[in-house]
This record gives sequence, C-alpha cells and structure tokens, in this order.
Amino acid sequence: MAAILIDGKAVAAALRQEIAAEVASLAILREKPGLAVVLVGEDPASQVYVRSKAKQTVEVGMASFEYRLEAETSEGDLLWLIGELNANPDVDGILVQLPLPPQIDATKVLRAIDPSKDVDGFHPTNVGLVATGAGGIMPCTPLGALLLLQSVKTDLTGLDAVIVGRSNIVGKPMAQLLLGAGCTVTIAHSRTRDLPALCRRADIIVAAVGRPEMIRGDWIKPGAIVIDVGINRVGDADGKSRLVGDVAFAEAEAVAGAITPVPGGVGPMTIACLLRNTLTAAKARRELD
Repeated sequence: MAAILIDGKAVAAALRQEIAAEVASLAILREKPGLAVVLVGEDPASQVYVRSKAKQTVEVGMASFEYRLEAETSEGDLLWLIGELNANPDVDGILVQLPLPPQIDATKVLRAIDPSKDVDGFHPTNVGLVATGAGGIMPCTPLGALLLLQSVKTDLTGLDAVIVGRSNIVGKPMAQLLLGAGCTVTIAHSRTRDLPALCRRADIIVAAVGRPEMIRGDWIKPGAIVIDVGINRVGDADGKSRLVGDVAFAEAEAVAGAITPVPGGVGPMTIACLLRNTLTAAKARRELD
C-alpha cells in the first residue's frame, strides 16, 4: 500500500488562510504587521524566493518592505540598514536573504537583527530560547516540517525520530522542536556509522543532509513518517534536470506510512511559517507597546 502523500501546498495554503484572518483582525485595532526582506546581490534563486515572499506577504494582508542592494554593498552599509529596520515601528519582522556576498560576515549580520524581529529564528537569543523551551521564534523550515508531521499524526509523544543532517538551520533546531513534541530524538549525518540500521528503527525520519536520494527505501521502517527537507537539482541521461529530495521517493513511498514530495512538501511551508513568525512577532511587540 502506497504511503499517504503529505501535501505541503495544501497545508501551507490553510496556514496562510488562518494568518490572513488573524492579520485582518489585528489590523482593525492597529496598523498591519510588516515584513522587511533584504536581498544583497543578484543570486537567481534568491531573487525567486524574495519575489515569492513579497507576493505572499501582501496576499495575507501584511505590509511588505523590500530592499535590494548591490552585490558590492559593504558590511557596514548593510548593518546600518538593519539598524534602521530595527528602529522602524512599521517593521515587525526582518529577513536577510542568504547567501550574502563574501565581503559580508553573515553571522555578524544575523546577530545584528533585533531578536524580537528575527523571523528567521537564527539569532542566538532565539536559538537559546527555543533550545530551553522558553519561547523564542522558531526557524521557519523546521517549524514547517513539524506542522507537516502533525498534519498526519497530532500526538508525536514517545515516537522515535531520526534527523539525518546536523545544520544550524534545519537539523539542530528540528531536534529541539521534536524533543518539545515528546519524541525521542537522534541526530545523525552522512558520517554516522551504520546509518541505514539507525534509520530503520525510526518512526519519524527527517532528511536534511543535502545529498540527492541518499536515503533508500530499505532504510525505512514500514509505516514510518518521512519528511524530506532536501532539494537537489540533478541531471537526467537526456540532459534535462529535475528536482529531487534527500530520499529516494519512489522506493520510500512503497514502504512509508506517510511522506512529503519534492517539490511540493516542506518548501511551501517555509514561507508560510515565515508569515506566521511575522504575525507572532507583531502580536508580541503590540503587547509590549
């Protein structure tokens, strides 16, 4: 029996609809929430992401502030802009699109963002708050992955979860969110000994290792939930390219209980969760005003 296909587009659309309704209620009382997105340079993929973020921000009723800077922009100029956005009362969320040009220290830039406006959830303050269960803004992609998991199984308590990937952006925060949901969590990576055996015992696999179709169907426990965060462009024999995840989808679909496709799985949830984080930040700031 084929696995349930977890439709990230549908879940994201429902989340955006909820956000739009709440934004409308909030805007009646105060100004609408605002999201500022900063793009430095002309990376093609980043340009696509920024356009999509701006479009969806407006669609849910938020104010969109877009800043496109030249690739030669200095670190000092970018830090000055962030300082201006930190002080701007119309801006509730700030996102600096990565990657940044080599003359700019991304760590320094991300740490310069006011933690209360850090809707990417990358500031050390938010990382620490999430890790200790004391609140904080959750990183968008792991949060989206968690919501997809909960769309097929509301209560994750006691489940054995294996995360393949140890990045600061996905793997590590994903572990914190799953621990918070009551899972028993193992973080693995490409160098983990006998990774297939480790994966076979998992009720949940979150693949975020960045290697095309690395996780095979015979690595998966029958009935497990598989969340594929990977997105890789590979070439076919005829010279055409296609997008694949970190999981061999056709093999995994025959074994898993539920699985996300690539594309159309975790990807749509990332922007939806960015909007959710902006709304959360806006509500928190209005409570402080």
